[in-house]
Amino acid sequence: MRAQTVDVRESTGRILCCTIFKPGGRKLLAKGHLLSEDDVKLLQFEGLDEVWVTELEEGEVGEDEAVRQMSAEVGCGCVEIRLAAGGRANLFATEDCCLLVDDELLRRINCVASVVIATNLNFSFARAGQRIATVKSAPFAVARAQLEALTNILREQGPILQARPLRVPSVGVLYSDPVHGGKSQQLFEAVMFQRLDRFGTRRSYSLAVTEDEIPVARCLQHLLKAKPTAILVASTTAPAGPEDVVGRAMLRIGCHIERFLAPVEPGNLMMLGYSEEVPIVSAPGCFRSVKPNVVDLVLPPMLARYRISGWEVACLGHGGLLG
Repeated sequence: MRAQTVDVRESTGRILCCTIFKPGGRKLLAKGHLLSEDDVKLLQFEGLDEVWVTELEEGEVGEDEAVRQMSAEVGCGCVEIRLAAGGRANLFATEDCCLLVDDELLRRINCVASVVIATNLNFSFARAGQRIATVKSAPFAVARAQLEALTNILREQGPILQARPLRVPSVGVLYSDPVHGGKSQQLFEAVMFQRLDRFGTRRSYSLAVTEDEIPVARCLQHLLKAKPTAILVASTTAPAGPEDVVGRAMLRIGCHIERFLAPVEPGNLMMLGYSEEVPIVSAPGCFRSVKPNVVDLVLPPMLARYRISGWEVACLGHGGLLG
């Protein structure tokens, strides 16, 4: 890239090095703008004789073209790309969705100074129309070889961001208490409604049960017959893992216990299991308050029908102190 001051009449096809303002302070043309013949006439009309411009050298790609190429490889799913001025492209969700972000790949790309990418958090919920990522180029130009290397990495390893839509999710809720299941339903139902409403969904099926292994197992089986996207167990007692009543009931019906204990506060005592592809989450105490807790972190990917692994739960520790 070579910058120089040239006569306005010779500036067609070159790139502005600085923003040009009218005398009153209003922006006329932005930095990085590719000057057309009409732009040259406009600058002459405004009384400019010279402009500071740059032109691409062999082996370079302009900033706008660089972000256009990069943004096409960054995301997948329900994503819309909108180019913006100044070497930027923004990615927007076209549906309510959960964002899945490859943190390691994102760091690798961002270590290269020519293009940087910012995204929302992994597992975060996004509304339709919300900006979920932005791609920004270095000013004016990027080396073509470097740009090709970056886009090849993304093509080989997959996109950094997946916007996974939440399409008609259904949630089964099991309220349980050692004395009377109706007590936990009375305590937790209003909070449950508010929590699910955050993610644009509603409780589809619910049961209340006295906290005993066989009745809890039967209720879980009844909820599973309705084929919910996920099941939440709202218990008034704290679990001791797979050995407690809820854990034993999950094992009784053939659940795989994926993870007990989450590095998230509030919500350390979360237990996650799977009955085939249906996640079952027991998170005692997390339904007493609408304040963010571990359920708010794991529910969006579950509603998007993404299978969370125990390793991914372990990774929630970075940023897991919620309150």
